[in-house]
Amino acid sequence: VFDLTSRDSLDQKAVMRWVTEISASNPKAELEVVMYAKGFELVMPEKSTVLTEVKNAMKNPNVTFKACEVALKNNKTDKSQLLKEAQTVPDGIYEIISKQQQGWGYIKVMH
Repeated sequence: VFDLTSRDSLDQKAVMRWVTEISASNPKAELEVVMYAKGFELVMPEKSTVLTEVKNAMKNPNVTFKACEVALKNNKTDKSQLLKEAQTVPDGIYEIISKQQQGWGYIKVMH
């Protein structure tokens, strides 16, 4: 599970590079990008710097992008502003904790 909190273009590029590389080397790998704070801009068509890469990754059923509903509310953003394939979760931090409890690995996205 990838933890993305930044709108920084270098962080967006990094997470998409990692998702793409892991998916290529292990097509059965289950990957989830959880976005909170400003990270959800990764799946906003007007703000994502890697929109093509995100759309390509979304074609893989083993890759999901989940935006935090708390972050959306705090940033006055409606989920209709996200790519339709993006999912939402009530709380991004809790989503990450839940995945870790299920044995998922954790990667904090930073450049």
